[in-house]
Amino acid sequence: MTLQEMVNQAASLYSDRKAVWFDECNDKPPTFYTYAAVVRLAMELTTFLQKHCDQQGKCEIGLYCYPGINLPSWILGFCLVRILQVPAAYSPIDPDAPPMLSTYFMKKSNLQYILVENDKINKFRMSHVGWFYHSSSSIEHIGLTLFQMSSSNTDLNSQVDDVKSKYEPFKAIGNSQPGYTICPDQTEVKTSEGGYMDVGQKYSLAYVLHTSGTTGIPKIVRVPHKCIVPNIQHLKSIFEITQDDMLFLASPLTFDPSVVELFIALTSGASVLVVPNTIKMMPVELSAALFHHHHVTVLQATPTLLRRFGAHIIKSTVLSANTSLRVLALGGEAFPVLNLLKSWKHKENKTSIFNLYGITEVSSWATCYKIPEEVFSADFSTDFPIPLGSPLLGTKIEVRDVNGSAVLEGEGQIFIGGEERICFLDDEITVPLGTMRETGDFVRVQNAKLFFLGRKDNQIKRHGKRFNIECLQQAAEDLCQVEACAVIWYQQEKLILFVVPKDDLEERETLTELQKRLPAHAVPDELVLIKALPLTSHVVPIAVCNRTLTSAGERSGLEGKVDISELNKIYQNHLNSRRRDSKLSGAEELWEKLQYLWKSLLGLLGDSTGISKDAVFLYSGGDSLKALRFYDEIEKLVGKAVPGLLEVILSRSIEEVYRHILKILFPDEDQLMNYDNVVKRKLSENSGEDFHGKYIKLKSERGLEVASGLISFIALSRGNHFFPMNFTKSFMQPNNTVQVGVELLQQPSFLHLVTPSIMKSHAQGYEVENRILTVTNKANKTVCCSVQQIHAECSHVTTAELALCVRWKSNTRKCVDASPLVIIPSEEEVSASVYVGSHSNTMQAIDLDLGEIKWEKNLGDRIESSACVSKCGNFIVVGCYDGLVYVLQSSDGEIHWTFVTEDTVKSSAVVDPCSGLVYIGSHDQHVYALDIYKKACIWKLHCKGGAVFSSPCLSSFPHHLYVATLGGLLLAVNPVMGSKIWKSFLGKPLFSSPHCNEKYVYVGCVDGNLYCYTHSGEKVWQFSTSGPVFSSPCISSLTKQEIFFGSHDCFIYCCNMEGNLLWKFEATSSVYGTPFVFQSDDLKNKILLAAVSTDGKVWILNAKSGTAEGVDKLPGEVFSSPVVWGTKLVVGCRNDYVYCLDLYITGKKE
Repeated sequence: MTLQEMVNQAASLYSDRKAVWFDECNDKPPTFYTYAAVVRLAMELTTFLQKHCDQQGKCEIGLYCYPGINLPSWILGFCLVRILQVPAAYSPIDPDAPPMLSTYFMKKSNLQYILVENDKINKFRMSHVGWFYHSSSSIEHIGLTLFQMSSSNTDLNSQVDDVKSKYEPFKAIGNSQPGYTICPDQTEVKTSEGGYMDVGQKYSLAYVLHTSGTTGIPKIVRVPHKCIVPNIQHLKSIFEITQDDMLFLASPLTFDPSVVELFIALTSGASVLVVPNTIKMMPVELSAALFHHHHVTVLQATPTLLRRFGAHIIKSTVLSANTSLRVLALGGEAFPVLNLLKSWKHKENKTSIFNLYGITEVSSWATCYKIPEEVFSADFSTDFPIPLGSPLLGTKIEVRDVNGSAVLEGEGQIFIGGEERICFLDDEITVPLGTMRETGDFVRVQNAKLFFLGRKDNQIKRHGKRFNIECLQQAAEDLCQVEACAVIWYQQEKLILFVVPKDDLEERETLTELQKRLPAHAVPDELVLIKALPLTSHVVPIAVCNRTLTSAGERSGLEGKVDISELNKIYQNHLNSRRRDSKLSGAEELWEKLQYLWKSLLGLLGDSTGISKDAVFLYSGGDSLKALRFYDEIEKLVGKAVPGLLEVILSRSIEEVYRHILKILFPDEDQLMNYDNVVKRKLSENSGEDFHGKYIKLKSERGLEVASGLISFIALSRGNHFFPMNFTKSFMQPNNTVQVGVELLQQPSFLHLVTPSIMKSHAQGYEVENRILTVTNKANKTVCCSVQQIHAECSHVTTAELALCVRWKSNTRKCVDASPLVIIPSEEEVSASVYVGSHSNTMQAIDLDLGEIKWEKNLGDRIESSACVSKCGNFIVVGCYDGLVYVLQSSDGEIHWTFVTEDTVKSSAVVDPCSGLVYIGSHDQHVYALDIYKKACIWKLHCKGGAVFSSPCLSSFPHHLYVATLGGLLLAVNPVMGSKIWKSFLGKPLFSSPHCNEKYVYVGCVDGNLYCYTHSGEKVWQFSTSGPVFSSPCISSLTKQEIFFGSHDCFIYCCNMEGNLLWKFEATSSVYGTPFVFQSDDLKNKILLAAVSTDGKVWILNAKSGTAEGVDKLPGEVFSSPVVWGTKLVVGCRNDYVYCLDLYITGKKE
């Protein structure tokens, strides 16, 4: 059985099913091929290769490409060549590998032909000038071009020999007794008599890989079908793969687990997801693609890739309670410790987790162990060791001591093999059946189980690839500027090269030279110059050391070894010193050094031309690993962490990288870059603002390019937020009235309405009389929104009781903690809408009158953020647990733009009615100002006081943005510049959203207090309750400037602007949501207050007296806040539904 025969069987059964998805994770929709399409394209490639490859005997063909939609067809095309009697195997070549190394691999593998991805042709030619010639026309619709090795190239041979001399410093010393076969650096033990496996055997090879061996020597590994097929078959069974599964191609093509990922899917009728390499470096985008857009069910990955998501995404998405992931198989590196894994895994998560172990020399996996579900229970011991597991099909495992004897209990080295689990290494032509390969890994055998102990040498795993640090030492010592050197793997995270220099050594040039000689995963993270290598006791440190003392493995038996612990101390001191000295003088120095780093990493230091401000790192010759180095170098330069920097490097221009860093370094300054110059814009010069003490009076707002199709509407959200825009006179016909208290002074667009006289506003197109804005809703009932205090007391009506009944409910399939946004358009033919998200990841638009779902959109994760509407009315803005801010079209829910933050977004956005800017906070401790029309972040501010859970509050006079954090910080921010105006530390978390009026700012705190501040930051008073205050204060112009809020002490409070209690009402449980004030002539024109308690009770209170007018109970907990329009109350519930309740007087329901 061969790989292509297994795929053919699956394709015959599932020809119309989707075999491969490719998602660029941008504005383009993902593309896919069915099994029939994959096989058809593979056959076309097979025919092409049969026609153009003139090869005697075996045929091994290189594949120079990045992962893409055609990848499975390309790989299958090699396998299918066998049907046409041309025994071919593919050999992946990394376009990002140093040309000298990739040439060595191609020559060592004896590759005569290379298939090059069409858009990589120039890169291939430039990297291998004169070594290959173009032998045929390209296959345009398959996307490949064939190159052939030049028949005579002495330069190539000399360079290959040069690489070999650098990377093969030692000759193998092995046992030459009969029955043993010796090959470089690999002892092979014949354990069965008789047959051999021949590399030239017909249909033998499936693929050819290269690897760094146990001493750093690059080895070629030729893998027969007989070796890899048992892996595919057994793992399919263990993981219970079906045609309904979606697998992710996580591994690079040069890493043999990629073969397992591809063929486990393609031999089962399942689908495989492919994304660009850059997306794998971007945790938020990758998690969204895998688990929200494509619902990946099986993920095989290195622990490094898993950790790259970050603890929050792992907990909330990868291993959450409702994840799509069935199987998580971790291998290629040491398995994570159990207590860490337990901290990541939700208690209701059902993902099966496996530990895989193997070596490329016996491709691919050798053992597998399923982690028992019970070890994740809270009372299970966290020191439970994870064994390597049982051998896979056809695989034999042995543990031997230093004498070669079997170890049944105790410690020893693990050997892997099997009767036909055999690969050909380097120049091997025949290998005895049953050969066992030594791994260099030591294990402890206990009760017939194997527990990993570590390596026998200086080998580490970095970027998922095995690597010996002596390889780096030897390459460094070969440089003429290096006198002596040593390498450490600092905290198993950073590869540090210490150098004793000769004469004048340039650090940057040295690193550039090492990049030419080493694969990317072997290039050090940092080079540190020292005067002498620290040695262990009995030897005086010397500046000039014998090379054997600093690089040879045999030095372990000598006194005066390099003192690794002392090198760690030196590097730690180096870090501390750099943090002290890392102050940049300003933006101009940052820009200059950023350009230098850019040129240095991209090998452009000799280029005297400037860098375009629009240059993108990946399009300028960079790759993902260089981006990581750029990221590290920048953080070294600035001496502090720069959240979100890697994503910006990978996807934005150098100007945006600069601005991103600038906002972190100089958050209180306005420093802008104009092309390649840096200019400081002083606030006193053309800033559009005057400063009066700590107040800011806005003269003019920045212009925005708003979408042409303006929608006239009124938007209502929790806490009496009222947002009217773009009215016409047809929107006003006096009739029965409903009044909604407006949180007036937060809305700049309303300020011109506050006048004592009757006036008309032709600019906005709506009419104001006696300070009452009158509009008509679809039910032909007018809504009156007071824009100033109503002084007349509401007449005391009869004791007639209010009743509530369910008008409609909408199933969102998970808890609804978000509060609804209600939008009432001016056009009568367009119905009012309710917008609300839920923990099911979905956003719904619901008809307010009928309860019909207008549209539903699945986002990347849970939604707790309440939506807001854009200035133009065309967009809905909402935050998400996946760290994204989504801008959706209000008409159909399609995504207009997503903005990436560094953590969960539970904060609800607020829109500036004048500028159209959107302000929103994130758990990454930043607040952002977004221009959703230009799809740009105007500024971001690190609050330096914990995550921003609550919603920002916008004030017009003074023009301030108020932000509260879970670290207990209340901030006043300049909305135009993003700079801090004042801050106050309250000491306890602020879940409550700040609200303001003309005089004061109010916010609730977990310490049980409601705080009142002036707009200049002085605390005026605090009102104490007996429980934490999560509720946001509600300020309404329908009442005499009372403040309403709830507390976890089960009371709903009303106090005046001086902080004195007017009344309090005892509910039946804690009050989390924000109350809402309203008035309707259908309800006897009383001024009423809607509030909810967490037990599901919906309370209608008299806003003046605090007495209960009506109550109803929903069948679940309620953490959402109510919104009322007319006699309709909308609120979310934790029983998965959003409810609309009709309010009516008992006996008067129509």
